[in-house]
Amino acid sequence: MARYYFKAVKLDGEEIEGEQEAVDEDALVRRLQAEGLIPLQTRSAGGFAAQLARRRRRALSAKDIEILTRQLATLLEAGLTLDRSLGVLGELTTDEHVGRVLSDLQERVRGGATFSAALEAQDGQFAKLYVNMVRAGEASGAVDEVLSRLADYLERSAELRGTITSALVYPAILLFVAGLSVIMLLVFVVPQFTVLFEDMGAALPLPTRIVVGAGDLFRDYWWAFLVFVAIAAVLIERWLQNPENRRRFDFGVMRMPLFGDLIWKMETARFSHTLSTLLKNGLPLLSGLNLAKEVVDNRKIGEGLDEVGEALKHGRGLAEPLASRQVLPQLALQMVRVGEESGTLDAMLAKIADIFDRETRAAVQRMLTLLEPMLIIGLGVIVAGIIISILMAILGANELVF
Repeated sequence: MARYYFKAVKLDGEEIEGEQEAVDEDALVRRLQAEGLIPLQTRSAGGFAAQLARRRRRALSAKDIEILTRQLATLLEAGLTLDRSLGVLGELTTDEHVGRVLSDLQERVRGGATFSAALEAQDGQFAKLYVNMVRAGEASGAVDEVLSRLADYLERSAELRGTITSALVYPAILLFVAGLSVIMLLVFVVPQFTVLFEDMGAALPLPTRIVVGAGDLFRDYWWAFLVFVAIAAVLIERWLQNPENRRRFDFGVMRMPLFGDLIWKMETARFSHTLSTLLKNGLPLLSGLNLAKEVVDNRKIGEGLDEVGEALKHGRGLAEPLASRQVLPQLALQMVRVGEESGTLDAMLAKIADIFDRETRAAVQRMLTLLEPMLIIGLGVIVAGIIISILMAILGANELVF
């Protein structure tokens, strides 16, 4: 059987699309008609139309999922059924992508699928961690509570990302303005002095020749500079796609004085909060660890967690393998050990997440405290160098005149 993409219309005029397995396209058409649908288009799932459809479905943002999860949890807690809750959200949303996903989820739930299976069928729209947490909630009969915890988790993760992103906005703007200022000096200001320097020829001081040459180069070949930046970005991205290259990069970043400490604390907060949420939803420790390590981006920490998972399979606790592989900071390790001994590991992990959330924000502020003056001083040095090179040429011209 092959997988086919289809687009069809319900009897009430609503348009839907999705993928199903069938022997051939004719069999798929007959199945859709038997379900009361009017097929508009069917193609192999590897076709161009299907790829476009999958891209459209992937346009569902993390913010959309966060809002959808919170609203769905609220409706379920109010006593509405899952089918009705999905229908209400579908009627309220004005976003095409969200509406299409909600419609498909509702159709699958009405067809007898579990909510976790319906989420899993959305072509990776919902993360594996999300789907497994919902599946655990279905097993315990507390989907509303699980969705509420999921919404809290997503909000907290978004808040941590937003804190770091917002903190980096000012240095990024400062760096952009600094680069733009240097370019304007080289392209528009320095050429004004070239007429004065034309008769001096080789008498120009070396710093002045470098500045004038840099201005001419950028003015005449600015497009080559943009092409170079674009090619470099693509090459770096492809280089990082290689697992071994990415591993070396992540290990190198962890050794950097400022960034290594920031990433360690950020990953600790993210991992601890994820594992705490999973354990509160009833997942076993080993399953929770295997899911929680997927949110860790750094390969050095990820490899350590892989080894911790192997140790757990052999009956060892969590604290000892974490300590032997130095996956988490010392404070986090001590708190994990206390949580294991007292039987409150999920609550202790939540406290670790709180502590290292604050530590991450403090580390970001320390990094910015050093980064901002360094950028300002760097810009000042470059501008001063340009001005001094021009003054040297002017003074040289005056000496020739007299």
